[in-house]
Amino acid sequence: MGEQKSIVLVTVDCLRADHAGFMGYERPTTPFLDSLASESFVFPAAIVAGAPTYYSFPALLASRYPLALGRDVLGLAPDEPNLASVLQQAGYATASFGAANPYISSQFGYEQGFDTFRDFIEDEPAPLAGEKVDADVGKGWVSRLNRKLQQARPSWGALGKVYDELYFQYCQRVTPVADSLDSLRRFPAADIIVNQACQWLASVEGPFFLWLHLMDPHSPYYPTDKALAHMGHKPISPFRARYLNSYWNRSDLSPRRLERHRDHVIALYDAGIRWVDEQMGRLVETLRKSNRWENCIFALSADHGEEFLDHGGRYHPPSQLMEELIRVPLLLRVPGSAKKEVGKSPFSLLHLAPTLLDAAQLPVPAEFQGCSYWLQLREGTSCDAVAISESVGSCTNPFRTENRLGPRVLSVRERRYKLVLHFDPPAEYLYDLEADSGEQAPLAPAAQKPVRRRLLEMAREHLQRSLGEREQHARLRARLRDLRLEWARSLSQRSTT
Repeated sequence: MGEQKSIVLVTVDCLRADHAGFMGYERPTTPFLDSLASESFVFPAAIVAGAPTYYSFPALLASRYPLALGRDVLGLAPDEPNLASVLQQAGYATASFGAANPYISSQFGYEQGFDTFRDFIEDEPAPLAGEKVDADVGKGWVSRLNRKLQQARPSWGALGKVYDELYFQYCQRVTPVADSLDSLRRFPAADIIVNQACQWLASVEGPFFLWLHLMDPHSPYYPTDKALAHMGHKPISPFRARYLNSYWNRSDLSPRRLERHRDHVIALYDAGIRWVDEQMGRLVETLRKSNRWENCIFALSADHGEEFLDHGGRYHPPSQLMEELIRVPLLLRVPGSAKKEVGKSPFSLLHLAPTLLDAAQLPVPAEFQGCSYWLQLREGTSCDAVAISESVGSCTNPFRTENRLGPRVLSVRERRYKLVLHFDPPAEYLYDLEADSGEQAPLAPAAQKPVRRRLLEMAREHLQRSLGEREQHARLRARLRDLRLEWARSLSQRSTT
């Protein structure tokens, strides 16, 4: 069997597939990962099991569909088998360092199986003024006047838009300007997370599992100055960067007006990806210097992508399961395995955890809903797989349990065709991805009836399995945890009033 292989898993928030060089992007966002791709399996159609983050990670770490325990359950259930717990039980040292994403914190069970778990939540800065257009900036007579104007605003008709623009510009100019992009950044940059990882690696011996979650491409987009320089951009002032983020975040503008700054915003986003790439090179160099790289499985992927008006929207709302959100990069390097081409059929990230365990010659828990594709990867064989993604379309604030109970959105994706289902109001969209890769024109209801029928049947079977095979003990444990947290928050709020 030989020496047990270690595993490094890197997940990058909001990294869409078509913005990585090894996936065909023309801008130099990932030069190091591009070089690593030459000795790795690269998946052209890796598909998340749900979006955004809170619907993606149950599949990534526990190989379970996000709504399998019920729409009201988020995260991992207490004692639910997952990649970290399996490796910990196998004698691995385990550590996770995440850049302050609250949806993959210990509150949702993601610390399970880790000897060291640092999510940096305690370091997350408060929301910064100017990132959203506030209805009330400052105090005094200006603030009081604005509140009165806001109350009268609905009756102004076209003049209301003029007021919105004037007030936006006013907010930008009266809000104090930060002294650097670093002070604007909401999340720890990738170099901080990699520093922590390297310190931990120096302290452990034997096989290890390291999970890093990086937030550099996440909004608000405040990349490092070095990353901008590496992308060939001139330095950007904190005022300008804040202005672009605030403009992009406006809810009063049409996609046509937002288009004005789309390329500028994408440049900031791409620079965030480039900083991740820089730090991946540094992490791998650390592993090489410690003679661990040649016995280390390395996987890099994302929890979801990001929309830049592809369908008129921004960011990554759960109401959309379009390709820019559910198709992500996946690069997998396994030492001693020659690179082979990966087929273009979709690979659900539901299968990533079992594939990693199988590549490390470890057993896969029976509770995992995904299966290992390691044999197919080694032999270079392809299969006609299907990837299912699901979310609750209205759940934009998962910290409120009642927001989790809205209607489901479901997509069923084959190599060529993709069906997207909305349950309330009911809607059904079938796309031919070969003819319409941007999903701009769903097929007519009478078109491709056999394909539509086949994908609808797959959707029905998935929903039946979700209900019929629900692990009730895990669901109850998760609900009990949520109730305890809600009770603790309620007591905390009472004590401060």
